[in-house]
Parts: sequence; C-alpha cells; structure tokens
Amino acid sequence: MSHLKKTSPVMVTGVTGAIGRLVVAGLLDAGHPVRGLSRHPHRAALPEGADAVFGNLDDPSTLRHAFEGAAQLVLIAVPETVEAVVSRAKEAGVEHVVVVSSAAVTAGYDTTYNAVVEQAVMGSGLEWSIVRPGEFATNSLLIWGPAIKTERRAVEPFPDQIGHPVHEADVADVVLADLLDPRRRGRIDTIIGPDSLTKREQIAVIAEAIGERIALDEVSAEQAHGFYRAQGGFAAANADFLFGFESYDGVEGVPDEPHDTSAPDEDAYRTLDRLTGAPARTFRQWAHDHAPDFR
Repeated sequence: MSHLKKTSPVMVTGVTGAIGRLVVAGLLDAGHPVRGLSRHPHRAALPEGADAVFGNLDDPSTLRHAFEGAAQLVLIAVPETVEAVVSRAKEAGVEHVVVVSSAAVTAGYDTTYNAVVEQAVMGSGLEWSIVRPGEFATNSLLIWGPAIKTERRAVEPFPDQIGHPVHEADVADVVLADLLDPRRRGRIDTIIGPDSLTKREQIAVIAEAIGERIALDEVSAEQAHGFYRAQGGFAAANADFLFGFESYDGVEGVPDEPHDTSAPDEDAYRTLDRLTGAPARTFRQWAHDHAPDFR
C-alpha cells in the first residue's frame, strides 16, 4: 500500500539511467506524479505522464526551480556539489531523500565518493533512506558486451572470482519501496543478487541466454587493463580499479577489491526478498532480459 502523497511529485535524478527509468515507471504505475531531472530534457524520452525538467547536479544553481514543489528526491549525486544540491532541495521543500549509493561504502572501499554523498544527506536534517547496490549485472554488458557482440569472446583476468550480480530492477524495487512507504525511512540497505557465480559461470549463463558459444579469453591483469583501456567507455574509465591498479578511492598501487571466492556477510548484504519480500531476480533472468544487447 502506498503512503506517498499523490499531489506532490517525486524528483528523480539519473532519470535516463537504468535505475532511474525503472523508478519513474514504477511511480507512474502506482499513480504518482514524477519529475525527471536532465541536462537535455527534450532528449530524455520519459514515459507519458512524467515531466522532464532542466537541471544539472554539477551546477546547483540550475536546481532552484527544478526541485520546487517536490516532496521526495531520488539522488545520484557527485560529492563535489552534494552539499549545495541538498541545500537547494531543502530550500525547495523536499522532505525525504533516497540516495542510490554503492555497496563499496558497506565494504569500506568507498570513503570519498558515495560515502560523502551519504554523509551530506544524513547530516542535512531531511529524512533519508540509502540504497547501496552491489555489483550491477549490467556491468557485464558494459565490460564484456562489445567483445561478445563482435567476436563472441569475453576477456577476463579473474575467471574464478565470485560475484553476486544484482538485476537493476531489484535495485529500483528497493528505491520504490523507500519512496512509497514512510516506515522505511532511516534505513541503509545493501542489496546484492541471489546468485553466487564466478565470472566463468556468468559468461556461461550469457552464452546460454543468447544461444551461442562465448569463448573465455583468460588473460593477465595487465593484458586486461590494456584491452579495456583500448575498448573505451565504462570499461576504460574503470580499468585501473577493476584490474587492481588503484583503489576504489583512486589511490594508485593500492588495490582493495578482493579477487577471492569469499561469500558476503548475509547480515550486511541482502537480496530483494529479504528487503521487500518480493522474489529476487536471478542472473539468468537478467541475461535473458538483456540477450538482445549482447547480440
């Protein structure tokens, strides 16, 4: 049952991303007005019933009118401007902020990015909820996807590293639950997927989903680093961290992401069913949902 006032819109940042789009759709399905923040609102292509408004989180001066009248805010912010962003939200009458953060804060790796955003919101005097997603299943599309599409191969230096990739729809469902039910305010939830799979197993699941063999190209961390730097995009931007050349916080030569096979602490890392009671989506379901993207 929804407790959200239907007369006050929810302001959603990151509205063109995988999580933002699902949150917008979920709010509209529940009959709530939605406003999406975009640098290019005419290109946002939001579902019918959602308003796209101009605003830039890097320039908080653009947010005064965008936030006006919104009761709640879904925030994917940058630490450099978060204090000013939250101040604008408070001045505009926003009462509750849902922060989409990262499980790296739970693990202690992130102390300078999402952690800073969380601290600013928690210290703002506004009500808050924090959702910390673990490894997004979509990372496999952003990293392995280009080579799978063109060569049907995946380049991977840590094939036996275990992960718990989470479907973006599971993350969106927790955000929606936090928006719709005020009893969930003040929560910090770290969400992971229900499967415990090595990288090797994840590639096999993707191959099954697209109905074609995918060759696993096992390489050194140095070779992977060079390959993905050349690939560009998300993989290039994150190659230093992904392959152990710097920490999550960007400290060179100090890797902090383990490449072992340890399972996460169940009390700190939970699946959707433990957070909302809804069944958690498997990696196999995610792979089938995204099979066209790999083809």
